[in-house]
Amino acid sequence: MKRILTALTLSLLAGTAFAADSLHTHAGDRTWVLEAIGGEPFTAEATLIVSEDGRIAGKAPCNSYTGAMEAAYPSFEPGPIMSTRMMCPEDAAERTFFQALKTMREVEVLDDVMVLRSEDGDEMVFRAAE
Repeated sequence: MKRILTALTLSLLAGTAFAADSLHTHAGDRTWVLEAIGGEPFTAEATLIVSEDGRIAGKAPCNSYTGAMEAAYPSFEPGPIMSTRMMCPEDAAERTFFQALKTMREVEVLDDVMVLRSEDGDEMVFRAAE
């Protein structure tokens, strides 16, 4: 009986491990360039990279950043985001980027486009860099 319970527990754990879908599976080893926030073109340069270990990283308009993902695809829930602390001439764009990023809760990847959505329906649209 104990062996059956152990086998059942292990098979359930294995099933859950494979059921979790990672953002990296969909986003791949690509650099994503931000094109728009809330339907408005984002004229400063910002990128997002998704690593195999479930972290996000990239370059905001001025500072580099990194953070852990705390949910499986298609959810998007970044944990605390750390960034460098350079003085930035594009401070408003930097704030806009980070304020939007922290509100995003869902992600969808379609070919070379990645869309992050907030609970309010606001979007950040990224395109894969060439």
